[in-house]
Amino acid sequence: MQDTTTPATIKVWDPLIRIFHWLLAAAFFTAYLSAEESQTIHTLAGYLISGLIVGRLLWGFIGTPHARFKDFIVGPRQVMRYGKSLLQRRSPRYLGHNPAGAVMIVLLLLSLTIVACSGMITLGIEEHAGPLAGWVQSMGWHDDDVAEEIHEFFANFTLLLVFVHISGVIIESLLHRDNLIKAMITGRKRPQS
Repeated sequence: MQDTTTPATIKVWDPLIRIFHWLLAAAFFTAYLSAEESQTIHTLAGYLISGLIVGRLLWGFIGTPHARFKDFIVGPRQVMRYGKSLLQRRSPRYLGHNPAGAVMIVLLLLSLTIVACSGMITLGIEEHAGPLAGWVQSMGWHDDDVAEEIHEFFANFTLLLVFVHISGVIIESLLHRDNLIKAMITGRKRPQS
């Protein structure tokens, strides 16, 4: 006789996604908090962020089903529809990322990419160091004010996005009675009903 009971939880988030998520959070806060204290720590955390972004972009195309961008990136109409249903407290539950989560992922990856690139440009101008130093020097850039302002603005914007992300996770967890923080640790969620 075959067992037809539904399992209590199923695997959704693979180890790479979970490691990426928590390493990125740790690296961002390390970089953010060390900005005025230690250029070495700040720079190393920035390099880690850069590597993680490249890895996540690659994993978004070749990774496991829920890690792939095609699984969760949707058009503006679907995002608006989801937002409306969320405001009405009737949003559907998603096993992977919901449309609002997809928007957040894109915004975080874009913002962090700008932070990382502007940081490397600033490092190239100020210290003649880093992977973009040669390019920065060949372009004849000597004033780091613009790159530094962009770097600082997007670092602060990323921090704002992180707070919105955490708020969204809490709202979604309460709305659907899912512990999304635990799911990002264990990789497991309850199956769709």
